[in-house]
Amino acid sequence: MVIAAFVLVALNASTASNVRQQNVVVATKDIPPRIPIDSGSLAIALVPVGNLPDLYFSRIDQVKGMVPLVNIPKDQAITSNVIAKPGQGLASQSAFLPIPSGFVGITIPTSEQQGVAGNIQPDDYIAIIATVTTGAKVASKTVFVNVHVIRVGMEVPGGGASTAATATSLTVVVTQCQAEFITWFLTYASLKYDLESYQDYGQQPSKDPNCPSVDSAKGVTLQLVQKTYPTLF
Repeated sequence: MVIAAFVLVALNASTASNVRQQNVVVATKDIPPRIPIDSGSLAIALVPVGNLPDLYFSRIDQVKGMVPLVNIPKDQAITSNVIAKPGQGLASQSAFLPIPSGFVGITIPTSEQQGVAGNIQPDDYIAIIATVTTGAKVASKTVFVNVHVIRVGMEVPGGGASTAATATSLTVVVTQCQAEFITWFLTYASLKYDLESYQDYGQQPSKDPNCPSVDSAKGVTLQLVQKTYPTLF
């Protein structure tokens, strides 16, 4: 009996030693879905990969920036079936838009003449000019500057942006208060955009102390627009 037990233990040890191990990318903390993975959440560790080594990644730069499709627990090896490139496949439906806390995304219409002949691209910054007609008076004014564009056109199934020659919409990041003003101008005025120099781009929009959160917006009336932009009227 003792000999038989010894042989069984030896066989199990031999089988375990034959399991293929490999240095692969693992999670250093719980990684939630829909948020691109940063390098600080990754490390290299030696783990058993069995007969499926192609599912794993050997370099951190292969995983950095990918979007998790599911929750990835701490210390779990990251495999190719649980992540995807941003904007591709399931990740196009899963990834959060890059909207900072306290801001919102809003879609505004565009065209060749309105939107710099289709030259506006994601991560560009634009200024918004409003033109208002009141009686015989027509006036134009730049109402917003440094508006961050995060998407151009509509996301299509399978990932990527619309293949139309000129997109018909821009998704931009603004405060909720700005979103209300933009909605008013879209309804009662006309808007045009200009493309800012890339040398003037900011890294992230600064919070407006008068509108620090999405709960700060109180609505927009004609009287408020006239008070805020008196030269338009």
